[in-house]
Amino acid sequence: MVSCAAAAATGRHRRWAPAFAPAAARAMASWFGHVEPAAKDPILGVTEAFLADTSPDKMNVGVGAYRDDDGKPVVLDCVRQAEQRIAGSMNMEYLPMGGSVKMIDESLKLAYGEGSELIKDKRIAAVQALSGTGGCRLFADFQKRFLPDSQIYIPTPTWANHHNIWRDAHVPIKTFTYYHPESRGLDFSGLMDDIKNAPDGSFFLLHACAHNPTGVDPSEEQWREISHQFKVKKHFPFFDMAYQGFASGCLSILCDDETQAVAVKSQLQQLARPMYSNPPLHGALIVSTILSDPELKSLWLKEVKGMADRIIGMRTALKENLEKLGSPSWEHITNQIGMFCYSGMKPEQVDRLTNEFHIYMTRNGRISMAGVTTGNVAYLANAIHEVTKPN
Repeated sequence: MVSCAAAAATGRHRRWAPAFAPAAARAMASWFGHVEPAAKDPILGVTEAFLADTSPDKMNVGVGAYRDDDGKPVVLDCVRQAEQRIAGSMNMEYLPMGGSVKMIDESLKLAYGEGSELIKDKRIAAVQALSGTGGCRLFADFQKRFLPDSQIYIPTPTWANHHNIWRDAHVPIKTFTYYHPESRGLDFSGLMDDIKNAPDGSFFLLHACAHNPTGVDPSEEQWREISHQFKVKKHFPFFDMAYQGFASGCLSILCDDETQAVAVKSQLQQLARPMYSNPPLHGALIVSTILSDPELKSLWLKEVKGMADRIIGMRTALKENLEKLGSPSWEHITNQIGMFCYSGMKPEQVDRLTNEFHIYMTRNGRISMAGVTTGNVAYLANAIHEVTKPN
């Protein structure tokens, strides 16, 4: 119906289009009249509210996107150089269903190590996905299709979209202990108990580093204990590596041998076909160009370190400003790592930050440290002190 109406607008079927269009509109209204507005995304909704605020003092520390010390988005110099090399020198043909082979190869070397025996033995089934969300969803659909009776254990707390992804893939979700609110650190004993008590062969979602939203990671020794218990219980770990250097969206699955890897990759491609058919080319060209060129890769590592160092510096500055105000117990700001600080503030305290100080963050108290600058850190510290100090 819609295409016929569009054809009428171009001059075809002119005589009956005017009578047809209102009828089509009425029919469409009856089809979708029951659809209610969706709830706002808890993270992206923060930015919408921030943009609508006209206060000159407003701050957005809600979304996990890097900003420079002026609070502006950053395009890395290595990316600009890669784009200059790509411009005019590459065709723009569709990629295969599995994505850019070069980007996948470089991503695997980055994730598993240049000399990895797993890569040499061709035991890894890997495809280019649509960023981190797309990679998670592709695996969730794979899990549902080939292990329909399985479930996924997700840490408490975690990135909110993890629940959406596996829920919409119709994979049953359970949670496991991760964060300890009182210590504002890792609840390692609770985590290990949940791993031990889960049915053998369970799927667990783990954050490779810089856990979102807490910024709390296991120590190397704790990771070894987790690994040992996973082997004992024959659990399957699914690592979301969202913050290991701002990764590529490559989904990789470690298999028993090359034959199994070929089969798994073919099924991942079949799942991708009706979902998005093939992944985008431009980002893959940028990633593969940077990672395959020693000069650009070295520059990328330098720039990533610079971003990490700025965030670490803002953690220290925020903690010191709070301490100067006499606000106690903020050691966790510098103990945590990565882009986020899990502040421990309550939802009503976050609401006060927004309503009284025009500071925007998710209601679980997660602060995106990338949004903190030398120009606003004192203002943020004062606001946090005001909403958290005893009455």
